[in-house]
Amino acid sequence: MTDPVCVEPVRVGLVGVGIIAETHLAVLAERDDVALEFTVDSRPVEPVEFQGTTPPHYGSLTQALDAHQPDLVVLATPTETHAELAILALLHSTARVLVEKPLVHDLASLAGLRELEGKADVAGRLFTAHHFAFSPEVDWAAELLAANPDWGPITAVTSAFYDPYVLRGAEAFASYVSSWMDSGVNQLSMLTRFVDLTGLTSSQQVDGGASAWCTVGFRSRGEAGTARLRSSWLTGSSSKESSLVLGRSSVEVWIDHTAMTGFAAREGELLAAFGNDGRTARKVAHYRPLYASLLSDRPDPVLGFDAAATITAIHHAVPGAR
Repeated sequence: MTDPVCVEPVRVGLVGVGIIAETHLAVLAERDDVALEFTVDSRPVEPVEFQGTTPPHYGSLTQALDAHQPDLVVLATPTETHAELAILALLHSTARVLVEKPLVHDLASLAGLRELEGKADVAGRLFTAHHFAFSPEVDWAAELLAANPDWGPITAVTSAFYDPYVLRGAEAFASYVSSWMDSGVNQLSMLTRFVDLTGLTSSQQVDGGASAWCTVGFRSRGEAGTARLRSSWLTGSSSKESSLVLGRSSVEVWIDHTAMTGFAAREGELLAAFGNDGRTARKVAHYRPLYASLLSDRPDPVLGFDAAATITAIHHAVPGAR
């Protein structure tokens, strides 16, 4: 009898110990193949307990990388810090780097990451947490459409994402910048599960940035279509829904991202439906499959740098600009 092979856990360094990090920690703690090697935050924060231990904490990523050799660095910090920290992790470690969405806050930062090629394996090591692309209702809808090619191409999409941030006032803008900056990435990454995005065709931000209306071109099975994307913080509760129309067959797929449910119908006929057991928090349901993919040998392309670059370019595009 041979002895069982001992597999070393993935050593994770977490940068940013705030609200966003809570979901990362909850999902990582479920896995027995992960060890939290260190945490980093420039603010005074409480020590993080993880699987019965309290990992070392540092005030800067430089200090942490001088003392540790992680396999994965997770950046859960404000968006404007992403590029600088990602470059630091890529150049001063051999770790994969997972950056909370959005990858960067402007196109200049994206260009800076591109310039690293040749110095670091950006395409192979840099990933973005496009968690909405891994939500259960999105997986269901994508599998349903793949199983029914006779329904034809998607010809139109309408997506509306609402968050009750109006009462947070200036704090909401400080944390999330604008409704388009916050929700647009989620809508765009979700759409990559269904169509090939081609570019931003119109953009209107109103209510001082608290609301937005944008249209994005796409191709589906060779046919062009338009996605209409609405986002707003002027609401009393969270609500996120998307409708996919397959015009040739008159099929519509409706997905509710808040309830993690969905259905497909053609005129008066219900074709399929997807429900939820109600036992899993929404973000946990997103990040479980995200980490399963990230920690595999072949992470899903939606996590990769090419997908993030496409989404970033559309997210920051100015329609009509040359």
